[in-house]
Amino acid sequence: MSLDTTEDKIDVRAGIVHSAIPADELARLSDDVISALKTVYDPEIPSDIFELGLIYKIDIEDDRMVKIAMTLTAPGCPVAGEMPGWVENAVGSVEGVSGVEVSMTFDPPWTPDRMSEEAQVAVGWY
Repeated sequence: MSLDTTEDKIDVRAGIVHSAIPADELARLSDDVISALKTVYDPEIPSDIFELGLIYKIDIEDDRMVKIAMTLTAPGCPVAGEMPGWVENAVGSVEGVSGVEVSMTFDPPWTPDRMSEEAQVAVGWY
């Protein structure tokens, strides 16, 4: 299952996604992975990385390995070396996940328009 967070969210319960993982388990895993991502905060911005739009893609493979493509607000972010580990630890604690692989990308570069309304409110931009 792949969730591309740059587009509308895929509802795995709708049966759109093809996976060897049963639909109800895949839905739970998806929700739990997103919940775990929402526990990771950018230390300079009072919002979680999911609502900030730093997560570009989440793949949950048939073996329950989770692959995450993410970015940072800026390439020179002071926590650039640490944040992927925070993401790996948070998602790795989700029940049923067999492993986590985090990759960084700056293509496309992050812009504030990727932020959810929740994040915009948190930083006072809404």
